[in-house]
Amino acid sequence: MKVSIIGGGGLVGSCAAFALQCGGIAREIALLDLNADLAGGHALDLLHGAPSVADQIITSGSYEHIPDSDVICITAGLRRKPDESRLDLINRNVDLFLSILDSVKSAGVKKDAICFVVSNPVDILTYLAAQRLNLPSSQVIGLGTQLDTIRFRSLISQEMKLAPTQVKALILGEHGDSMLPVWSYATVNGLPLEKFPGWNPNKANELFERTRGSGAEVIKKKGGAGFAVGIAIRDVIETIALDKNQVMPVSSVQNGCYGIRNVALSVPTVVGRKGVVGTYELDLWPKEMQQLRHSGNVLRQTLETVLKRVGGK
Repeated sequence: MKVSIIGGGGLVGSCAAFALQCGGIAREIALLDLNADLAGGHALDLLHGAPSVADQIITSGSYEHIPDSDVICITAGLRRKPDESRLDLINRNVDLFLSILDSVKSAGVKKDAICFVVSNPVDILTYLAAQRLNLPSSQVIGLGTQLDTIRFRSLISQEMKLAPTQVKALILGEHGDSMLPVWSYATVNGLPLEKFPGWNPNKANELFERTRGSGAEVIKKKGGAGFAVGIAIRDVIETIALDKNQVMPVSSVQNGCYGIRNVALSVPTVVGRKGVVGTYELDLWPKEMQQLRHSGNVLRQTLETVLKRVGGK
């Protein structure tokens, strides 16, 4: 499998490449960036470590890599400011993203390729990619709340002094302010989280609020997230590469799941080599259902504003 990372010279793209290298699943990793020297430097740095990791082809360049790519991962974008919501990035990022899509289309895309959107605001851009690329919408996936979900699990495990890999919990909806925690399915190695000693609603609310503000917290402290988002990207790409049919909270265009249509957001999604294989409409608590539909409405309102400016429906 060949993975091309557009924006591979940046923090997110290069961290994703390193995570993919450490995973050893992708056969070829190509770093694409306007700053050719930076992408080339990252590729060379990765190449130097290859003998201790995996037998992979690691290259850099531009859109000449797109025609034979199995996964086209778009990480390029303008960085969010510390006091700026992800949705505030829209007007600054949509035009850049559409120009990238035009270049991808001009280069030519394999009929079974997966377009994997990471750039923010990811739900809006995932919808635009599904609308603009000549691919079935099931082959367009956004990172969605996968990053929020692993952040959430990490903070719960830290607070409760539990093994991080045993904590299972989901964030769904928008990758942004209207995201929602799904406490109804939160478990520790199959046991209900709410039954653990020391767990209470106040702690739950505190951990979710910290999760929701984690992106801004990392930006304030180090300028932007890299390592965790690289891991989240690797999670999704390896699920595609190995055709795992794994349930993940990734973003895709919805056509009726939970009554939500014509917007991209994260629901429990089965991900495999063909992209979105299916979705699960699990029974949520009434409050969770209300929050998820609210998240869809928030995104649709913003999307309509964007579509009026750039065209589309």
